Amino acid sequence: MASTTFKSLTDTVFDSLEGYRKAAEKADNPHLKQALMSRLERRSQTLEAMNAELQRQGDTLVTEGTVSGELHRMWLTITDMFERGDEAAAERVEGGETYLKSKFDAALEGDSLSAEERVVTRRCYDEVCEGVRFGTAIEAQFD
Repeated sequence: MASTTFKSLTDTVFDSLEGYRKAAEKADNPHLKQALMSRLERRSQTLEAMNAELQRQGDTLVTEGTVSGELHRMWLTITDMFERGDEAAAERVEGGETYLKSKFDAALEGDSLSAEERVVTRRCYDEVCEGVRFGTAIEAQFD
């Protein structure tokens, strides 16, 4: 069975994936919509890698979001912001990505991941950092 930490990271990645999906649906600007869909594809690959590790360990795959998750609530706020315009929503994407990165940072700094989980988490960390850079870039573009 996967560690609680790894399972939590995977849940949070799923929540962010769903957030990108909803944000892309609500975005008005075609360039922003395309950029969000591109991030969605990359984040989907991250979820696949993490789910592959869960499957290797004989654990349940993450296929739905966490209703009580903090990032889930944050992404709901982000997608709601699109109703007030792309600019407002773009500002919030960075917050969601920064939160996800902080969870990965804490997991990698801690000692609760197995060796195999740590390898997968480090591999996925690069994509998470790309998400932070994306959030910063769209916030600056739509500010």
